[in-house]
Amino acid sequence: MMDAVKYISALIIPVFFLFVIVYGLARRVKVYDSFITGAKESLPTIFKIFPYIVGIFIAIKCFQASGAFDAVKNLLSGAFSLAGVPAEVISIALIKPLSGSASTAVFTDMLKTFGPDNITVLTAAIIMGSTETTFYVISVYLGSVGIKNSRYLVAVCLISDLIGIVLAVTIARRFFFNV
Repeated sequence: MMDAVKYISALIIPVFFLFVIVYGLARRVKVYDSFITGAKESLPTIFKIFPYIVGIFIAIKCFQASGAFDAVKNLLSGAFSLAGVPAEVISIALIKPLSGSASTAVFTDMLKTFGPDNITVLTAAIIMGSTETTFYVISVYLGSVGIKNSRYLVAVCLISDLIGIVLAVTIARRFFFNV
């Protein structure tokens, strides 16, 4: 079964590209010219959102380097331990709204440390799938259309991330370990 999944996973993207090319040719579309036109039209958007991306990366690094990340993590560790949540999960819960790649790195380290069948890793995996890189998405999406006043958007997104974290913990404990 796993061999079939690996085989399909390896083929899915090349098959998709082949389908797009064949479909375009069948519809008499100049596929390569359309691709180049789309790439040219994307450049203004890239230049428009670049400052927002740089800003969010600098904010993330400042949050980590200043010690604020560790302070918030220590502050939350008591509440998480009362709920029976492993302390390592706090890192994923705090990093995921800021950076997808950083949360993936933290998750990979957890996976190597604890193994795949551990409550910590399973909870972190569900958090990874049920939360969003809120600040990155907001900066890119709002920056690309020029919205400067996000009003309640950040609060709503962080509340939805919190709900995702609570549900992830509940699901992991209920379904995987019957706690």
